[in-house]
Amino acid sequence: MERRLMFIINPISGTNSKRGLAEMVESRLEAAGYKVDVRLTTARGDATRYGLEAVMNGYEAVVSAGGDGTVNETARALCDTGVAMGILPTGSGNGLARHLDIPMDISKALSVIEKGHIVDCDYGTVNRRPFFCTFGLGFDAAVSHRFAHQSRRGKMMYIKSAIDEYIHYHPQEYTISANGQVLTEKAFLIAVCNASQYGNNAYIAPDAVITDGLLDFTIIHAGNPIDTAAVGIDLMTGYINKNILIHSFTAPAAVITRSNVGPAHLDGEPLILDEAMYISCHHHGLKLFTPDNQTEFRPLITPIRNMFNDFVCEINKLFS
Repeated sequence: MERRLMFIINPISGTNSKRGLAEMVESRLEAAGYKVDVRLTTARGDATRYGLEAVMNGYEAVVSAGGDGTVNETARALCDTGVAMGILPTGSGNGLARHLDIPMDISKALSVIEKGHIVDCDYGTVNRRPFFCTFGLGFDAAVSHRFAHQSRRGKMMYIKSAIDEYIHYHPQEYTISANGQVLTEKAFLIAVCNASQYGNNAYIAPDAVITDGLLDFTIIHAGNPIDTAAVGIDLMTGYINKNILIHSFTAPAAVITRSNVGPAHLDGEPLILDEAMYISCHHHGLKLFTPDNQTEFRPLITPIRNMFNDFVCEINKLFS
């Protein structure tokens, strides 16, 4: 029986050219036994529409080439369907791919799909909207909204957006109901995490496990500029849970309320949500191609290793 695979490309994700990508994927995956059909996105929602097409027409797998927004759009069509998803990370942050130890080098990432190791992973929802990496309120949501309106993408533009937003940002009060307890917190931000990082090796929930049926909640309290800068350092080194401004816990579900409708983000994509947000973890609801030898996260060691791998990947791109 023919094994059919749909390859969805976002041609404008990230900062690198996608020239020759479709041809490489077709050649490699057809040699691995798949019949590959290529789809290019041209507008928001296309990846979800193509993913639904794959489900309805009996495709065995879907591979998404893009950033976390494209991955989110694709994955939401595949939740609870049994159709497996592979990721070729070509975006700016690539948070879910990084959590899964999928290489940033596209040829090596393609090898993960060729090997065919598939894991039943969790996903989260907020007010029935799915997320696969992180859902955020507060400062990071405000930065996502600012970054979405920038004319350029990439890590430096995100840092600029964060600095510009920080100058004028004021923390808000939230009420969180989870695990039979109610917390009222004035928070700089709240991150609800299925995976460990935002992307770009920024570890907002270093201990997150994508298969445990739990979401990791990270609450960052307001502090002075020096304390906030220390949080930023801990975010990049994997020690954020040891910071005095951090309150973290896990839960299978929660309700978060605030005083007004306001900004939020799902996997880095900005949106406006209601005052009340109903959050759930959906255990083993999404099948993902992953490396069969994922390494255990180690603070400082893992971030340094990944930053070095990123550097090598960028050098290889310059000479390829």
